[in-house]
Amino acid sequence: MTPVERSGVTRLDDLPIRDDLRGRSPYGAPQIDVPVLLNTNENPYPPSPGLVADLAEAVRRDASELNRYPDREVLALRADLAAYLGHGLAADRVWAANGSNEVLQQILQAFGGPGRSALGFEPSYSMHPIITTGTATRWISGAREDDFGIDPGKAIAAIEEHRPDIVFLTSPNNPTGTALPLGVIERVAEAAPGMVVVDEAYFEFARTGTPSALTLLAGNPRLIVTRTMSKAFAMAGTRLGYLAADPAVIEALLLVRLPYHLSTLTQAAARVAVAHRGELLGTVDRLRAERDACVGWLRERGLSVADSDANFVLFGRFPDRHAVWEALVERGVLIREVGPPEWLRVSIGTAEEMAAFRGAMSEALAVCEVITAPGGSGRDDLEGIL
Repeated sequence: MTPVERSGVTRLDDLPIRDDLRGRSPYGAPQIDVPVLLNTNENPYPPSPGLVADLAEAVRRDASELNRYPDREVLALRADLAAYLGHGLAADRVWAANGSNEVLQQILQAFGGPGRSALGFEPSYSMHPIITTGTATRWISGAREDDFGIDPGKAIAAIEEHRPDIVFLTSPNNPTGTALPLGVIERVAEAAPGMVVVDEAYFEFARTGTPSALTLLAGNPRLIVTRTMSKAFAMAGTRLGYLAADPAVIEALLLVRLPYHLSTLTQAAARVAVAHRGELLGTVDRLRAERDACVGWLRERGLSVADSDANFVLFGRFPDRHAVWEALVERGVLIREVGPPEWLRVSIGTAEEMAAFRGAMSEALAVCEVITAPGGSGRDDLEGIL
């Protein structure tokens, strides 16, 4: 008899896990082997040979010291990131971890926990409530408007009602792509009794002139702005997220971060990426152009499309969105079935990948029902277009 059989534990529910975790599913997007992957908001452009060569050299150099622990305080990388962000930031106002998800987890470990709560406005990034629950913090779901924006008056009313310890604002928002006006962030920061986290994972893709919450850091010691190198920097495999905040916030995070949490090789890869930021961020304009073209193409076909400041587009509406998703997969294109019911999200890829998406989508629209957007053409009109 095996140890499992002796103990009677045969499945997850038999384990003594926390009650607030029971019945939950782990985060994850479908991983399907198809020619065109447009489901996880990755940057489709790989690092250049020059960047790869510099990365290999950095790894070769640092590999000789892998018997030693990495820089525990991540000082050199934090200085590089501060210089990239600008706004007068120095290394003592920047922190880095293994992806922005670990950054968010550390924030919740420091400022959340049992007996505390976090408020977010949904639909938004699904990892916010997942990480919140994982840290035994109570999640409070606020609502966005029909255009996926946030009404500041309603947001303040929710804050006054619940008095959350942490408020999450995602701008540009995922999965909708919606950027928040700076005035909304200011009003929420003024009303919040605790910390306000502005998740700017997709900020580099925002339309020209969109202000960053970084401009609000001065005089707002409870404001945190988080970023990632997974998107615009095309370094998703590096797993490097970071934040900017008051130095006291960084001190609080040091209380909960694991010792030597960021490996020597991760720090080396991230520093090489920052040094090559001109090249890596050079793909952003191409992706913006493809995004805006995608928005126009979908709207021409009578679909509802959310305005996007990210590298993805949320579109609909479909009585059976799964049927549309399956029709695209059958044609070799994988997008994401996420967000509000009746909506789908497509990541922006290369020109060739977006052409493949349009071809597959045209065929899917011919066989799947659409709820026509106000002022849209309707399915009958689409017959001649398709």
